[in-house]
Amino acid sequence: MLTQRQPSGTERAVTHAQLLEHVRYEGAYPTRERAEEVLCAVLSALGRQLSGDVREELAACLPGEAARVLTGEIPDTVPLTGSSFVHDLAARTGGTPATTRWDAGTVLAAVGRLAGDDLLDRVLARLPRGYALLFGRAELTTAA
Repeated sequence: MLTQRQPSGTERAVTHAQLLEHVRYEGAYPTRERAEEVLCAVLSALGRQLSGDVREELAACLPGEAARVLTGEIPDTVPLTGSSFVHDLAARTGGTPATTRWDAGTVLAAVGRLAGDDLLDRVLARLPRGYALLFGRAELTTAA
């Protein structure tokens, strides 16, 4: 089980191997190699959507290998909605939208747990609509 950042600021570092095992288990991937492919693809795609301080703060919550994947991408100038994110990732990986949605949700839910609620709130505030569900949160909207 991943440890999330606590409100008191205390946390337990998660290793890359633990993150991979968590993704493998939660995503029901048959091998660690498949879990690593998914983890890298989703973190790369997320890295193209985030910039600035929030990107660096999120990277600091991840094991070194995962942080390098996230920050190794140049942010896109046109942000993608959550749905477009999934479709773009599917096109890049050759997956279907349904399996790619599963992959993204598996990885981003783990990333969200590592980030903790406060940082995840800031990450979601920087992203267009549709990402909250990918991170395992409800996306609340107000009535027009």
